[in-house]
Amino acid sequence: MRARNRNSAERLTEALTATSPDLLRYFQRRLPIDDAADGLAELMLAAWRRVDSTPPGAEQSRMWLFGIARHVITNAARSEHRRRNLTERFREVLRTSPTEGRPADDGADVRDAIGRLSPAQAELVRLIHWDGFAITEAAQILNISPSTARTRYQRARTDLKTALSEPAPAPEVTGHLPITLARPIAADPGATTSHRTIRPVDKILPPSQRIDISAYPF
Repeated sequence: MRARNRNSAERLTEALTATSPDLLRYFQRRLPIDDAADGLAELMLAAWRRVDSTPPGAEQSRMWLFGIARHVITNAARSEHRRRNLTERFREVLRTSPTEGRPADDGADVRDAIGRLSPAQAELVRLIHWDGFAITEAAQILNISPSTARTRYQRARTDLKTALSEPAPAPEVTGHLPITLARPIAADPGATTSHRTIRPVDKILPPSQRIDISAYPF
């Protein structure tokens, strides 16, 4: 049995090595250029699943692989046809269904708060509140136990409540602020004054823009 399996694997390896260039060109002539490599990969996967059916002889193996390639093309055409039909149905639904006008920033604070959750918590919250799944259904989708989903959901609710109750962070200030010195700087007796020009900022800046930094040592 092992010897037969080894012989089949060797025949298939040789057939794929010899025929792959022609098979790739076969797919390039029948599929979008970006899908040709995927078609060849799908053919190889199908061939290895049926490795024991690899016929003896180089020409028989070649024709067998082209038969698999034809099935790959047929399946791709069916999938594309189903995709187009589904797309058209969705477009029809969108054309005939009423839409609710909402401002672009509606719910932005909630989305931002969800985005600050851990990825696992955020996906669970989206499945429950956006997609309408029950906790047990969301747990099945995420491949976790219902008890784990409930615990994770409770923590997510607590974190969301905290995040939504916090005030929005102040905008970050960049650049340089004008500073008014509240005490004079002692001049260095040994220094010349040709390179030390002190502008009378107290006369230029209004009081609202002055910052008292007298408490900070230099």
